[in-house]
Amino acid sequence: MKGRSYCNPARPPRAIRRRGLLLSGCLVACIFAFAPWASAGGDAPQWMHALVNARLPSYDEKTDAVLLYAEINVTVVSTDKMRTRRREAYKILRPNGRGHGTLRVPFDAQTKITGLHGWCIPAQGKDYEVKEKDAIESAYMSGFILASDAKVKVLPIPAPDVGNIVGYEYETEERPVFLQSIWYFQAYDPVRESRYSLQLPAGWEYKASWVNHPEVKPTQTGSNSWQWAVTDIKEVRHEAFMPPLDGVAGRMVLSFFTSEKIVLNSNVDWDTMGRWYSNLIGERIDPSPEVKQRVAALTTSKATPVQKMQAIAAFVQEDIRYVAIELGIGGYQPHPASEVFAHRYGDCKDKATLVRSMLHEIGIDTYHVVIYTERGAVTPHTPAHHGFNHAILAVKLPDGLTDPSLIATLQHPKLGRLLFFDPTNELIPFGQIPGYLQANYGLLVTADGGELIELPQQPSSTNSISRTAKLTLDATGTLKGEVQEKRLGKRASSERWRLRTITKDTDRIKPIEELLAGSLSSFHITHASLINLQQTDLPFGFNYSFESPNYAKTAGNLLLVRPRVMGNKGQGFLETKEARKFPIEFEEPTRDTDTFEITIPAGYVVDELPPPVDAEFSFASYHAKTVVNGNIVGYTRTFELKELSVPVNKAEDLRRFYRMIAGDERNTVVLKPAP
Repeated sequence: MKGRSYCNPARPPRAIRRRGLLLSGCLVACIFAFAPWASAGGDAPQWMHALVNARLPSYDEKTDAVLLYAEINVTVVSTDKMRTRRREAYKILRPNGRGHGTLRVPFDAQTKITGLHGWCIPAQGKDYEVKEKDAIESAYMSGFILASDAKVKVLPIPAPDVGNIVGYEYETEERPVFLQSIWYFQAYDPVRESRYSLQLPAGWEYKASWVNHPEVKPTQTGSNSWQWAVTDIKEVRHEAFMPPLDGVAGRMVLSFFTSEKIVLNSNVDWDTMGRWYSNLIGERIDPSPEVKQRVAALTTSKATPVQKMQAIAAFVQEDIRYVAIELGIGGYQPHPASEVFAHRYGDCKDKATLVRSMLHEIGIDTYHVVIYTERGAVTPHTPAHHGFNHAILAVKLPDGLTDPSLIATLQHPKLGRLLFFDPTNELIPFGQIPGYLQANYGLLVTADGGELIELPQQPSSTNSISRTAKLTLDATGTLKGEVQEKRLGKRASSERWRLRTITKDTDRIKPIEELLAGSLSSFHITHASLINLQQTDLPFGFNYSFESPNYAKTAGNLLLVRPRVMGNKGQGFLETKEARKFPIEFEEPTRDTDTFEITIPAGYVVDELPPPVDAEFSFASYHAKTVVNGNIVGYTRTFELKELSVPVNKAEDLRRFYRMIAGDERNTVVLKPAP
């Protein structure tokens, strides 16, 4: 789906679309090495020179650049023509801010770029200027894109050094897919001043919605024209496990329409947007004779509706390759199901369309759902706009149908019981959804319109590691034994994805090596095997044996043994001096268990056991206990994440929770010589 990351790796992310992208140092170096270098002497425009002596507050050492001025002028000419002029100027404060000296402007067959210029005003010396002829044009492609009209112009601006000001301006003329414009005025750099101007045809109206920022009233600047302005906007500082930028950064969403008629692509509300997308789908789910034949072949021998649905789902997941063709409206409109089936490839919206077509043949109704693959980008308070990058489907389950494998369900007040399914993710079985979709908001598309709905959150038990170990400690401190792991959900799919193309046994044990290396100072794996690598509907597992010399530490005639042999649940991302600003977002609910039995060496007895740990919070829990039974030390623990979003006012509780875990993971059992 034409979006920002998951389903369309070739589509420029939002940061590229609105302003210059901070490129990697290697790429910047390559661009400057091969691009024509502008000579000094081309004076920067007056609007940039007016910024040279602008008063700025003091910025800390983490601020790489400041956006001195931004201006966007949008002129809506008609329903199929829109002109936009952009100006931006940055002052580079630190070396990492040099990336603002490289401008990337994406475009496609519906968009024309004119008047592209860039300038640098150095702290000393004459100005530099670059023009459109100095830009490098290339296709914006990736390995998943077979054909696309998306391109990008890259304009390197000379001398983006500390203390210098770099700026650019350009104009685009486009045939808009949506009669909508979004003003992104907040990102990762502080903003001194940003302006947005709108000119509409006579008789047109607009609807403005503000996100993550108080509403700012516009100033009318002429006949059917307005201007908005914001100043002193703070940057968004990255925090571990924070929501995506769209979930926290300020922006204004503008929809345009005539007073007589609201057209579907104005995105004035979610219902209107859903009807627009439903019209795009149209009759494209209609099956061909070949599709009907394949459905019959897949389902005739299946006894139950669930088995029939599972067979169809597995076929599309495994036999339809993920390949995208995005030309014009094809970035939003799925290809007909018959074409997807005939070619055996398609992107997320194509695969969803084919599943819908095939399920319809066995009497199952379905609906497209468009969604963004990071929870928090779209919320119940987000105004209608195309903020999605992925397409899945909702399956209307027959009345009375129950099956324990159908987990990702909700009861819709009108449509009945809906099951959500992502045919693009071949590692998640039918009946479940991956973590990035759980408790996330998507647009349910029906023939009657659209509805923003929250997808279900699955029980924590569906994403788990169950690890058991029977180990023996000898008098020299060497620990050895066998471990069995059973993994479900993301805990399983991530390993399956990692191991999908690996055939060498020495490489297949690397996940085990990494796990042990995180807990043991030295070890040797003596045996290892994988369980259910290809059977995605069954638990994945590792079975292995290892030996770790000097595991137990000596203290005089005592042996100190850590009962938590492996696996780290503690986290230190909240151990910072800065106060937390954003909620903590976890990918999905989790429930992991460890059960370790350590047979102690002959001639020793337990002198001291660590205390049990019981940490119970609304968002998570941790319970650990060490016991002794004869010559066996037993350690059990359960770690559970119950809530996917932890608000800022509970960040201190979460930090305390992780500290309790870290303390338990360091605890030791004391062994002494037997009397």
